[in-house]
Amino acid sequence: MAGTLILEAIVVLLALPVVSLSDGGFKATSGGFLICFAVVLVLLCGVQGRPWALWVNFGLQAVLIAGFLVDAAIGFIGVVFAAVWGLIVYLRAEVRRREQRGLLPGQQSAQD
Repeated sequence: MAGTLILEAIVVLLALPVVSLSDGGFKATSGGFLICFAVVLVLLCGVQGRPWALWVNFGLQAVLIAGFLVDAAIGFIGVVFAAVWGLIVYLRAEVRRREQRGLLPGQQSAQD
């Protein structure tokens, strides 16, 4: 999950030149939003061991989607990464379900 946050921070920072070339151009609100959001993403990498971290990561995507109010490119990044975090939530639940049922390959006994 920390790796996904780092990748998201890189993508958010790569949006700076895209936003500067968009309709409204580069403004203090759009630049400040992107830079502050990238810093928050990097700082969240340090708390990924906490049980609530996944839900904070997923909820943070709502803030990024709200970036549509600043620039459409920012909101688009939010939609894409909300889908990524939704997939992570689903995969986590699926692994836990299989673990509880003893269906993971590491839980299978060796067949001779």
